[in-house]
Amino acid sequence: MSLSQIIVRPGLPPIAAAGETLVVHEWTDSGPSYLHIHRSDDEAWHVLEGNLRFRFEDGEVDAPAGTTVFVPAGLAHTYKVTEPSRYLIVLTPRLDRLIARLRRLTDQSRLRDTLAEFNTVIVD
Repeated sequence: MSLSQIIVRPGLPPIAAAGETLVVHEWTDSGPSYLHIHRSDDEAWHVLEGNLRFRFEDGEVDAPAGTTVFVPAGLAHTYKVTEPSRYLIVLTPRLDRLIARLRRLTDQSRLRDTLAEFNTVIVD
């Protein structure tokens, strides 16, 4: 297997990279509408263009282009795109598998069970 660096520059196509400990995706869409906690996994975002609005239990924070947001395991959070945006999301392979599974989920009554499989819970 050949390894090489990944460099992100404006105007290039979206990137994705998966290693054994981190996965990076370039995305443009919002996160889930509900506050949630990943009990065992950290997560981070770096905003390339536009603005993301992060919601935590104690309030909201805007993250304009150039901002990096790190959410450690155990912290309730969600986020949404508030204007056309591009951002990098850095997550663990487990969270990458969770998001892929959630994107295929057709029966919303299975949401909590699906999250639980990945050590994640919804904050009510």
